[in-house]
Formats: sequence, C-alpha cells, structure tokens
Amino acid sequence: MSILTQEQTAQLTQHAGNIRQEIVKMVAAANSGHPGGSLSAADILTVLYFHEMSVDPNQVDNPDRDRFVLSKGHASPVLYATLAEKGYLPKEELKTFRKLNSRLQGHPSKKLLPGVEQSTGSLGQGLSSANGMALAARLDKRDSRVYVVMGDGEIQEGMVWEAAMAAGHYKLDNLVAFVDYNHLQIDGNVEDIMNVHPVDEKFRAFNWHVITIDGHDLEQIAAALAEARTVKGKPTCIVANTVKGKGVSYMENNCGWHGTAPNEEQLAQALTELCGQGGNK
Repeated sequence: MSILTQEQTAQLTQHAGNIRQEIVKMVAAANSGHPGGSLSAADILTVLYFHEMSVDPNQVDNPDRDRFVLSKGHASPVLYATLAEKGYLPKEELKTFRKLNSRLQGHPSKKLLPGVEQSTGSLGQGLSSANGMALAARLDKRDSRVYVVMGDGEIQEGMVWEAAMAAGHYKLDNLVAFVDYNHLQIDGNVEDIMNVHPVDEKFRAFNWHVITIDGHDLEQIAAALAEARTVKGKPTCIVANTVKGKGVSYMENNCGWHGTAPNEEQLAQALTELCGQGGNK
C-alpha cells in the first residue's frame, strides 16, 4: 500500500522542483556555494517539511514542534530554499545568499534565521545536537521528533560515531538520522578517501534501526519515515542512496560541483532541465 496519494506525490514533486531551481539560482547569484550536495538532499527535505514534520513558520518557537538539523551545513542552499518554499522567509531574500549582512550565510545560523534549529558547518556535530534535542523532548514528555541529515563524507568524523553510540545507548526512538549517501566529497570518491562502507552495518552495531532507500524516490522516503515512527527503543538511520547534483545533468556524479557555482550559461541549462522535472516554470 502506498504511503503517498497521487496528489501528494504531485505536490511533493512540485516542491522539490521549486527547491532545486532556487538552489542553483542562489548559488549562481552569489557565485559561491555548494550545489552538488544540496541537490542530492532536496527530495529528503521536501518530504520532511511538506509531509512528515510538524512545523509551522507562524509558530517558530512552538515547544511541541519537530526539529530538523542540517549537519552538513555547507549544503545550506537546500535548507534555505526549503524554508522559503515553506514560508519561513520570502523567496526574494534567497538572492542575498552569502552577501554581507544577509541572514543567509554560507552555513546556517540559528541566531540569524528563524527555522534554523542549530548552527552547523563544522562537520560531524549535527548528530550530537540532535541527540540533545531528542533527550530534551523525552525529559519534557513531548511527542516532538528530531531529524538530522548528514553527508556520507561527513560521517568520516569520529564525533559522529560517539553520537551514534550515545543515541543507541539512550534508545532515542524519537530521533531519525539520514545519511545522504551520494558517494562523493570535495576531494573525490568517499570510498577512495576514507571508506565508510558498510554504513548500514555500522549503525546497526550501535543499536540503531536501519532502513536503506533510494533517496530520490518520494514514496520510499515517506515509507521509511512512517516505518521509523513504529520503531520503539532504537533511533532510526535512513541510508539514502542519492546522486550528487541530482537533476542537473552536468553536475550529476561530478565532485567538481561540490562547491562550484554555475555561470550564466550553465545556470540557464540547469533551469531548463529542472523546469522539465517539476516545479514552477
């Protein structure tokens, strides 16, 4: 049985298309930023913000809200584009990305932008922060849940595994961690630089429930999140197999687009391709 109706799938596809277009536009406007890993995570954030999480841009301080932490903070364009799509900020403001005095810095700042739950950028720290949020929700007897997205290159950081051990030990079943497994980091293939495989077995060894999915299949993302809600006594890790630069042909599976901005001609091609995949024209 499908988790999503045809109407829901169509709506999520449009949101994801809009988010991807805004990602490439804001990086191009700044002539700086990280499009590759932002595009690979776009479908995950789309399902989280428009199907899964209980969040409201008009009640950003609601103590019962769900929390999201973008641990791989350099992928801030996907978070900013998603927050704008959700109504936390005007889309016009996305043009100020990485500009002086903008709220939209290269890495997300909790102090500057409502909707950002944790300032991130120093890799490897997001899961620890998410652990704290999940523990606080338990102590406060709240039903809120905590979601975090990490990069596959990021989990080479030792602190990730200290946090994974703690989450399993404390049985944080209100915590869900995504690994955006696109197999590329700034210097090349993750497997060549510091192999993290097998990710699923590592998390299971730390007492996590693990689900492996296609991270661009909206139905699979939604189904994995629904399954996570049924798991008791363990946190859930969703290993999302993704494509770096997803949706833009010349960026896909190319580590050169980890932190490179498209020029005008490349931007035009990207928008043409993305407009054919959903979202507003």
